[in-house]
Amino acid sequence: MAHVVEEEELESIRRYEDFTTIDWIQDSILERNRRLRDDREIATSLRGAHGEITQQWVWAQLLRLSSAGQSWFVVSLAGICIGLNAALIAILTEWLSDLKMGYCSDGWWLNQEFCCWEIETDGEGACAAWKPWTKYTAGMWFIYTTIASLFAYTAAHLVRSFAPYAAGSGISEIKCIISGFVMKGYLGLGTLVIKSLTLPLVIASGLSVGKEGPSVHVACCIGNVVARLFPRFARSQGKMREIITAASAAGVGVAFGSPIGGVLFSIEEMSNAFSIKTMWRSFFCALVATVTLSAMNPYRTGKLVLFQVTYDRDWHFFEIIFFVIIGLFGGLYGVFVTRFNLQVAAFRRKHLTAYPITEAVTLAGLTAVFGYFNRFLRIDMTESLYILFKECEGGGDYESLCQSAAQWPMVNSLLLATVFRFGFVILSYGSKVPAGIFVPSMAIGATFGRMVGIIVKAMYRSHPTSGIFAACDPDVPCITPGTYALLGAAAALSGVMRITVCVVVIMFELTGALTYILPTMIVLLVTKSVGDWFDAEGIADEMIKFNGFPYLTKNEHAFDIPVSRVMRTELQTLPATGLQLPAVVDRINSTAVKGFPIVTPDDQRTLLGYIGRTELNYVLQKANRGRHVHSDTRCTFIPDPSSAAPMADGLVPHLTDPDVIHGMDEDDPLEMSVSTAMDDVLDFGPWVNQTPITVAPQLPLEVVIQLFRQLGPRVILVEQHGALVGLITVKDVLRFIAAAEHASSSDQNADTVGVLQGVLEEAWLWTSECLESVQRCLIAPVNCPVCNGQVLEKNINGHIDSSCRYYLVAAGPAEMSGSSKGKASRTAGKPSKEVPLAPIFSQVKPKRPAPPSSPEIKDEIEISDSEAPPQASTSKSDSLSSRPPPFKKPRTVLSNIQAAAPLAERMRPQSLDDVIGHEHITGRDSLLRSLMSGGGTGSLILVSTPPTYPPA
Repeated sequence: MAHVVEEEELESIRRYEDFTTIDWIQDSILERNRRLRDDREIATSLRGAHGEITQQWVWAQLLRLSSAGQSWFVVSLAGICIGLNAALIAILTEWLSDLKMGYCSDGWWLNQEFCCWEIETDGEGACAAWKPWTKYTAGMWFIYTTIASLFAYTAAHLVRSFAPYAAGSGISEIKCIISGFVMKGYLGLGTLVIKSLTLPLVIASGLSVGKEGPSVHVACCIGNVVARLFPRFARSQGKMREIITAASAAGVGVAFGSPIGGVLFSIEEMSNAFSIKTMWRSFFCALVATVTLSAMNPYRTGKLVLFQVTYDRDWHFFEIIFFVIIGLFGGLYGVFVTRFNLQVAAFRRKHLTAYPITEAVTLAGLTAVFGYFNRFLRIDMTESLYILFKECEGGGDYESLCQSAAQWPMVNSLLLATVFRFGFVILSYGSKVPAGIFVPSMAIGATFGRMVGIIVKAMYRSHPTSGIFAACDPDVPCITPGTYALLGAAAALSGVMRITVCVVVIMFELTGALTYILPTMIVLLVTKSVGDWFDAEGIADEMIKFNGFPYLTKNEHAFDIPVSRVMRTELQTLPATGLQLPAVVDRINSTAVKGFPIVTPDDQRTLLGYIGRTELNYVLQKANRGRHVHSDTRCTFIPDPSSAAPMADGLVPHLTDPDVIHGMDEDDPLEMSVSTAMDDVLDFGPWVNQTPITVAPQLPLEVVIQLFRQLGPRVILVEQHGALVGLITVKDVLRFIAAAEHASSSDQNADTVGVLQGVLEEAWLWTSECLESVQRCLIAPVNCPVCNGQVLEKNINGHIDSSCRYYLVAAGPAEMSGSSKGKASRTAGKPSKEVPLAPIFSQVKPKRPAPPSSPEIKDEIEISDSEAPPQASTSKSDSLSSRPPPFKKPRTVLSNIQAAAPLAERMRPQSLDDVIGHEHITGRDSLLRSLMSGGGTGSLILVSTPPTYPPA
């Protein structure tokens, strides 16, 4: 029991104090020690006095058997929950999407498909139970736009108020979490609930974002929440990583109805180190989730996803030419979307951080305003994919899509849909709502591919006897435009995510057509070649770099330099002996490093081990509570083998086990660290890792990068002939790679501000100027004679007219006494001695906080499951508390004032609204409290006529 308590306490410290990357080697050793300890207890401690089998031993064997199957139970439970959640999200999304167009009179909870389930014919008025909101186009357009904006507002407000981590796709962050980056709260219960609720709202709002990427995030949240119910997984980061990886595979599986594609996605995209055991668990989790979704049957058609189709025709070799064109489009799409979206992200970070709700509502409103009049933009993207994928002979003639007479208008409509959605995907992806890019990219590729298919079909109809179409059978349709849409969707998805194999499998599972595997492979090969030509990376990896997460990509680098060029040489070390307790505490408090190499106290600096900051804090806290340590207590960091035997008697027999690696087990009791009272020594030896990973300074940097990728250590120490010379972390490697890339781009004279970002900056500046002009028009001069030119003293007897907007000017105390006007008349005509005229209240005008600069590679994110990131409060009290202090005394005053009215015409003070923090003045007392509470030697003049500022 004592072991369990100490383990939970150290785990608590690790969870809430040590927010860094996980040391996978240490985690593996801890898990190994736990397993050895459990096996030893089951084999020996529960037997009888002479080794006979007892009832307790039988019960322990049953517990061991259940523990062996616990992993599969957790994976199964997570898969069931993922399938149920995906079905509910799909049902709610369909209903909300149809709600923009009308409602079902038979039941408000039915979407259009279920409302008209027995109606086989399509067309307006065919289903009497479905009622559109209005029969007028203008009214329908207004209602459609309003409901879409309302959905976006609700989603953005919920995300900002309750779970900011629910915004975005989540794939970039999950890749970092699986690699070992700790982001507390990102996979918590609050994020799961809010993202599950807001995802249907965002998709129904019509924003050019998808739900497939966020579905992966939701699935990983479910896996994390379920696994943390079991202590065996909650205390092991390695086992948690296996569950989260399996959950990501299940998320893709239910999103595309492709369990095998989900497993390949988790291998190809999500995880750097993928074991066979993890692959089997991922496959099982994806299988259980997909079976659960199939049992729920959310579409009542037996399909797992709405755009699942089948093909029964073959393709012709002459079509490879057009397949190559689609592949070129997919590669170029991925390159330009990634680059332009990063520029939009930089603009968003600089200007729109404080306006996430406004941004989401604006994008949704613009998308609805312009997309309503296009037949392929007005409907949901998944429905659009289903329409574009279908064969014409299988009921796919949506609004004359297959009619020869309407083929060229249809081409124009598809082209407009491609261009429009291309632009809005760039602007929308990354906004502060749940936003994926899988299905939007597929929709763009599908519209382009269908357009190409219609053009090729028109060419065949115009020239059926041409030699290029000689392979076509005249009795069978030669060209199937729906397959071009399918290949275009695959090309766009592969281009933006830079994945290939899993896309082929996903498309095969969507269509069940083995004959189109080869065309899909050809298209994706061309797409990947175009991306490689531009040296492009997937948008998820680019967003990891943009956000500064410590993540090593799978790209191979050739630097041709030793590790000594990158390692840190200024180290914070601890000598093995010779330190007293205050010196150790001071070393911890004066540094921010996550661990300390242990070296010999002599000049040789021979490396003896490594101890983490968390372990140091843990031992010190326990020693302060349970032992009589004082300022003269000596500290040692080398375990004494001779002292282990007597202290182990009756305390921890497993410490003498040669199979257990000491210095790595959080179950080592504190009694091992405090010797007898006569010794007065605090021994940190049991917590020192005596076998850290070390390399020579001559080792190539590429090998060190492989060590970080494959083994996952937090730090690698560099020693030469046993002496410590440096250390290197993932952050050091990433800094070096970023510096090398920056130097390379500087050599090529790359512009730091992209074209799109420059356009957005100009638009932002123009919009700001327009808003300022409108604001000046709104505060036009008003006839308010009360208080015009009146001096504000603390004993003022006048009153404030709350219906007027007033302005303030300042004056010196001698000139603006009770007889200020008389003095002004006596000094009229004389030259006035004044300081330069300038806005005197600029120093108290509320300033918007400066936008955050591009972050460096992050070490940590210190947010617990129960805490959300700090957000700007929207309440009145919170907003006022963040404003500048009340006005006390203006820095700039006039030393000689002639009259109040001329002064008002010559100065340009700020509006009273601005001075007191955008709050209207409702009475004289509140004005005096706000502006005169600090006293001072100056006086204030209140005028109702907006003062003018003469040209310089």
